[in-house]
Amino acid sequence: MSNESVIIPGREKKPKWLRVKLPIGKKYTELRAVVDKYKLNTICTSGSCPNMGECWTEGTATFMILGNICTRSCGFCGVLTGRPETVDWEEPEKVARSIKLMKIKHAVITSVDRDDIKDGGSIIWAETIQAIRRTNPSTTLETLIPDFQGNETNIDRILAVKPEIISHNLETVRRLTREVRIQAKYDRSLAVLKYMKEQGQPRTKSGIMLGLGETEAEVIETLNDLKNAKVDVVTIGQYLQPSKKHLPVVEFITPEQFKKYEIIGKELGFRHVESGALVRSSYKAHKHLA
Repeated sequence: MSNESVIIPGREKKPKWLRVKLPIGKKYTELRAVVDKYKLNTICTSGSCPNMGECWTEGTATFMILGNICTRSCGFCGVLTGRPETVDWEEPEKVARSIKLMKIKHAVITSVDRDDIKDGGSIIWAETIQAIRRTNPSTTLETLIPDFQGNETNIDRILAVKPEIISHNLETVRRLTREVRIQAKYDRSLAVLKYMKEQGQPRTKSGIMLGLGETEAEVIETLNDLKNAKVDVVTIGQYLQPSKKHLPVVEFITPEQFKKYEIIGKELGFRHVESGALVRSSYKAHKHLA
């Protein structure tokens, strides 16, 4: 990376800036009780997100649809890989009810990749957004979608139901894509992002992880590529290894380096840049509507 990183010679040891305070507060406690009582499925809890308390307090939460088994085997991701279960056509209403119970103001919806079905899960995606709109008309929405293998018909289903923000993560730099996102393609992801903007999507978003061995020059190149794809919002965070089976952390990026990337991103003209060790795709998501 640069001299603004902590190189890891052997065993991973997290630096002090990655220490997370336990979530507290009345709002968080109330929401946690609702989630536990009704066994609601949020990425916030299942992914042990470090920002869960902050986001919940601000009325934001992330939900994953289309099951919890992915058809892809990305080297960074902790989601199970294998043969997914049958699509649950009642899921859209379940998610909508969950958002109502939690009194969520801004919901982020994501999903596993479903390359096993022709529509890539896009029909359930569209029905979920419509169900949320019916049940929670004042809730704003961000959809963090897969690439749908670049199939424009499937992408159009998401565009048609008009979520306020559509996000698709590039995840890493071009050189590392084949290792980090085995079945994904760097240029295909850029094409998906550009296509959505060309079709009139008012706000698009993407995110990358650092600490996988990328160089500063590669990160800047990636930011330029995202800007050329007319992306509006970018998130930049630290990669953390989900288990010993996943790709190792090569570097811990310092707060100073994250700040440098934030400044570079703003100079490039992105509407919003969230850059920090604990930043995740949905971090401060409600503010990206401004």
